[in-house]
Amino acid sequence: MEFWIIVTGALVATACGILGCFLVLRRMSLIGDAISHSVLPGIVIAFMMSGSRDSLAMLLGASVLGLVTVFLIQLFQQSGVQADASIGVVFTALFAVGVVLVSLNARQVDLDLDCVLFGEIAYVHWNTMSVFGIEGVPKAVWILGITLLAIFVVIGLFYKQFKLCAFDPAMALACGIPVALFHYLLMGLVSMTTVASFESVGAILVVGMLIVPAATAYLLTERLSMMILYSVLIGITCAVLGYYAAAWLDASIAGMMVTVAGLLFVVALIFSPSHGLLMRWVKRRRLVGVEA
Repeated sequence: MEFWIIVTGALVATACGILGCFLVLRRMSLIGDAISHSVLPGIVIAFMMSGSRDSLAMLLGASVLGLVTVFLIQLFQQSGVQADASIGVVFTALFAVGVVLVSLNARQVDLDLDCVLFGEIAYVHWNTMSVFGIEGVPKAVWILGITLLAIFVVIGLFYKQFKLCAFDPAMALACGIPVALFHYLLMGLVSMTTVASFESVGAILVVGMLIVPAATAYLLTERLSMMILYSVLIGITCAVLGYYAAAWLDASIAGMMVTVAGLLFVVALIFSPSHGLLMRWVKRRRLVGVEA
């Protein structure tokens, strides 16, 4: 049980850590939160069409709504609406539609907001499936593993394009790179990762793993490749330490993982060699000494 919980947390942390770096650099940190809320109508519609709570149908429905969310946010931004306003309008409106659909069509079914938006990683080892004759592996591990493989392939093939689009979209466009295409490709990966995490850490908590490790890594290095590496290592560390801290305190495992991530961010914010508050204080003291 302990092994699969940590593996699931590490897979989520790795997938989110890679994508989170590009979101932080593009100042789109809240897009994961928007997707996690706005996919609710897709889940409900998938339930209404299939008549069951089969995870594959709900994953497909949620993925479609995730892409719709990204498209609408981009459409509103291109129409002159500010980025934060576009995100807020789209995810609140779609989330509200999902709440209405739940209240109208799923009153007698265990398809409430807690079921949809909060996962429980402690139960992943109970839901297993057999793939290629391998049995006893949790379904969440298979789903997250496939998602992580897709991220490795796409980012590995187009790393230079994603890098240039993240740092200087105008220059990328001048070089002939289809910026819009890579934007939707990145958002598609974020949507897929968010949805795939429903059955492990939950859609709300995956936002923390999507942003906090990447933001922490941003404080520690100026190179994107090292930022991605640090983000993944920090995320995995949070998964391991969070599990044992939760076991010690008898608390929520997923919540403790994100709590550890927040604590590591505070440590990096204070002691970072380039952006840390302590280093800034030291530099100011030195300037005061020189002027004196």
